[in-house]
Amino acid sequence: MRALRTGRPRATWRDRLAPLVLFAIIIGGWYFVSLVVLDRDRRFLLPSPDSVVRVAFLDGHNLAQLLRALWLSASVALIGLGVSIVLGMAVAIAMSQARWVEKSVYPYAVILQTIPTLAMVPLIGFWFDYGFLSRVIVCVLIALFPVISSTLFGLKSVDQGMLDLFRLHRIPRWRRLVSLQLPAAMPATFAGFQVSAGLSVVGAVVGDFFFKQGKPGIGVLIDLYRARLLSQQLFGAVILASLLGVVVFTFFGWLSRLVTGRWYGAETP
Repeated sequence: MRALRTGRPRATWRDRLAPLVLFAIIIGGWYFVSLVVLDRDRRFLLPSPDSVVRVAFLDGHNLAQLLRALWLSASVALIGLGVSIVLGMAVAIAMSQARWVEKSVYPYAVILQTIPTLAMVPLIGFWFDYGFLSRVIVCVLIALFPVISSTLFGLKSVDQGMLDLFRLHRIPRWRRLVSLQLPAAMPATFAGFQVSAGLSVVGAVVGDFFFKQGKPGIGVLIDLYRARLLSQQLFGAVILASLLGVVVFTFFGWLSRLVTGRWYGAETP
């Protein structure tokens, strides 16, 4: 038992150190390519990390512009994610309760997932205009399927013996759903939430590239900086968009451990 207790902190120390070492290697490689491999007149292709921080984040005007755009993209991503979660769970619950609903709906959910989003974007703009609503719809289309598939998988993975026990005691269908199926499906459902969280940020950025009416989001700035060859600001916008996805993904990971950890994530002594 003592060996196990002394071994756990060492493994945790390695787990924490490994990402930092990899991050240092990436930054070192970035500096090497920017300052050694590229000529001075071509360094706009990959500006050094310190120049990106100085121009994009330490300049007040550029930082304010990036943060305003990030807030708009975050609003689009979170609204789209919320709609995806509510709609996806409702569809998955309906499919789990009636096989004919699953046979009717699931093929179209798969088709919706396989249609290239970029092919749908012009139609969405044509039908719903090129503003905020169209950006949210793109997020929903991208983030919906993981919620449906993961929730349906969790609901159908309930222990058959427990289901038979509930049926033996003639417990109503709605109570079986609330007391047994939904709690059992939580780990798979939250895994789908995490995937959809990252995809919703992708959807917000993709929507910005095509729907440019109204206030600019982070995708609009990325396209603008690309056209003007403002590479430091471009890298800053990409970094902020990536951090937004990481934050949302990490939040749902934390929420999953908070909700399901006591049942599914507890360590055995």
